[in-house]
Order: sequence, then structure tokens, then C-alpha cells
Amino acid sequence: MRKTSLVLMGAVAGAALSLLATQPRMMLVGASAKAAGNADTYRQLNLFGDVFERVRADYVEKPDDAKLIEAAINGMLNGLDPHSSYMDSKSYRDMQVQTKGQFGGLGIEVTMEQGLVKVVAPIDDTPAARAGIMAGDIITHLDDEQVQGLTLNQAVEKMRGAVNTKIKLKIMRAGQEKPIDVTITREIIMVRSVRSRPEGDVGYIRVTQFNEQTNDGLKKAINDLSAQIPADKLKGYVLDLRNNPGGLLDQAIAVSDAFLERGEIVSTRGRNAEETQRFNARSGDMTKGKPLIVLVNGGSASASEIVAGALQDHKRATVVGTRSFGKGSVQTIIPLGSGNGALRLTTARYFTPAGRSIQAKGITPDIEVLQDVPDDMKARTDSRGEAALRGHLKAEGQEETGSQSYVPPDPKDDKALNMAYELLRGTAVNAAFPPNPKAAVPN
Repeated sequence: MRKTSLVLMGAVAGAALSLLATQPRMMLVGASAKAAGNADTYRQLNLFGDVFERVRADYVEKPDDAKLIEAAINGMLNGLDPHSSYMDSKSYRDMQVQTKGQFGGLGIEVTMEQGLVKVVAPIDDTPAARAGIMAGDIITHLDDEQVQGLTLNQAVEKMRGAVNTKIKLKIMRAGQEKPIDVTITREIIMVRSVRSRPEGDVGYIRVTQFNEQTNDGLKKAINDLSAQIPADKLKGYVLDLRNNPGGLLDQAIAVSDAFLERGEIVSTRGRNAEETQRFNARSGDMTKGKPLIVLVNGGSASASEIVAGALQDHKRATVVGTRSFGKGSVQTIIPLGSGNGALRLTTARYFTPAGRSIQAKGITPDIEVLQDVPDDMKARTDSRGEAALRGHLKAEGQEETGSQSYVPPDPKDDKALNMAYELLRGTAVNAAFPPNPKAAVPN
């Protein structure tokens, strides 16, 4: 059965023969215990069957058998940890779209406002941008169907579709008395997980998720910034991972590798010792050793923590912000056959190069910078991250600590980002910056 790892993705024969020859009773007891355990499992499965049949026969209304079974599966997986779950065929397709980083659509970022879809911004060089869709436009109808009453996800699903198919939008625009009808042909839309801009003599790079496009997007961002800022003027880079929930393990490894010359990036350890995997950097730092600051907060999770942890352990970057989320587990996506969706199962923990498990603990920044939050929002920003989730995995002997969630600040009030700029430009001094590469984890 094919498996796909996400982020978040024999024993010695002689010893076995010796044990059999010298301790036969131990082997027999073990076999008996296993058989007893199997018998108990079958009794529990019979109990499940009895309950299932009783519900089908006696529930006040005739239940849907498929929904009963799906609910039972979800109950079993939810009892393991917060990240194991069953995905029906639609949820599985949606997950594939998210990780692939491309889909058939229009190319607009939208939000919901007063029951209607509001355009946040059209994406450059997409059908929506070419059709003249503008930020602030209100979409009231999709193919003559009212948007009012739909959820944002339902509206987005209607706007997505097969490439070269058309959809008609009815739009209300400020300053226009009458609605505007626009017909747009869907095209392949690439999700931009990486955005960058020069900030004077500093290169700013923001990664919002780790999908299949992220590594290529990072390479382009570094190349663009290198072309825009002369090498003798470039003070360094800021890698902003705040509020990045994670994504593909291989992309987290590739992003870390872009800044490292050598050494381990991350290791994953499953139930059995032989399942341990180690991933190492290849030579070649795309930034040629320029100073690097990584921004994290309570919304930085999984793949984001892999990157921050690797760069921190190797003393390649200074981590600034607040404690990260603390999701130190790897999930494997296991397809369950045509039309049956997939199983999302936690199969391993991951460890930073120094051997740290950040499960339910998070990455502690080298320089903590707390963002001011309005009083009416403080209750929503206090979070213990992974440690607050019911049934979360334990951190293998490590104590659990909290984290603070992210409220996007106005750029001029962004304390962590401004601290990063000041450190890179030398207008602020801190013992943690620049890090000492001689104290890095051994390679």
C-alpha cells in the first residue's frame, strides 16, 4: 500500500537463536501472552459488532450505515492524538490540492464579510487579475447563485474547478451604482507560499506554508533579492515563519539545506529503532553565509519548527520571537483505495540535530520579543500550543511549556521584525546575535 510522508512526515539472528536455546519458557510465555491479547482484541471487535447492529435495529431513526462506520473510524483515530484522522475522498482531494500548491481556479485571495465574499487581492498574472478584479470587490453571485448563505469554503470550492471552464461573477464595487458581471476562464493557479521584498539593505523572506512549490519559491526569492541588493550593501536576511502551520517534510529539509553547508537537518524516529531516518544537508549555502534571523511564534508549527530548530542548533541563524507551537510529530498519509479517502496517521516523532524533541514543548527563541496585543484580544492569544490539545503525544521526558499565538501586527509596530532589522544593521546589540558557529552541533 502506497504511503506519503508529511510533516508533518533484521535484528541479529544469532541472538534470537541463543534466546530460543537457553530460555524456551520465556518464548512460550510470550507466545501465550500474544495469543491472549489477540483473543481479547477479537472479543472487543465482537462487542463493536453487537453495538453496531443494535444501533441499526433500534435507533429512533434509520441511521446511515456508512456514516456510522465513518464516525466509528474517526472516534478510534481521535483517541490516539490530535493529528491522526480519517479523510473522506473530498477531504483527501483538498489535502492533495493544498500540498501540491496548485489548482484550477481564478487567482484571487478572498475572505468572508457580512455573509458575502470580499476580494482581499487578485494574484498577479492570473485570470482574475487580467479580468480587472480589484481588492475590495464584493462577490454577490457565482454563476447566478447567491453567495449569501454559503460558507467561505463552499464559495471557494465553487470558484475552483477544471482548467478552461468558465464561471460568471457578479460584483459590487465601491463607486459603482450597478453590479458588474464578469466571466472568467479558470486556469492553473500556483499557490505562492514564499513572498519576498528588499527592505533597504536587508532581504525579507516570508514562507506561509510548506507545499511542493516552497523550495523553488525560496530559491527564486534569494536570487531576486541578491539581484536587487548589491552584495556589498546586503546586511543579511530575515526568514519569517510566523503563523506558518507546516506542511511537507521534504520541503522543510530543502529550505533548511538552502542555508546550511553540512550536517544533520532532522531525524525521525518511529516505534521501532530500525525506522529511524536521518536527513543531512548538502554543501552550498545559497546566501553565502550572510547573517540570518528566523522569526517564529505560537503559530509556527511542524515543518516551520524543523527549519527553525535545524538553523538554531547549527548556530546558522538567530531565532527571534515567541515560543513555537510544539508539534514534533510526523504524519503519514495512507490512501485507502479508490473512493475511500485516506488515513492520516502519526507514525514518528522528529528530532532536531542536537537530539531535541520539541513535541509539546516548541522551539525557544534565542531572543524573545513579545508583541503588544490589544486588551480585547489577549484572551484569544494565550495558548499552550500543542500542549493544550487533548490527547497530544508526550515529549519523551521533557517538560511541557506554553507558547503565545500570533496576531499579525501593523508593519511599523512589528516588534520582532523591527528587532531583526536593527540586529542586522547593528543599531541593536544582543549576545545571541550573531550566533557562534564554533558552538554548533558537531557534524
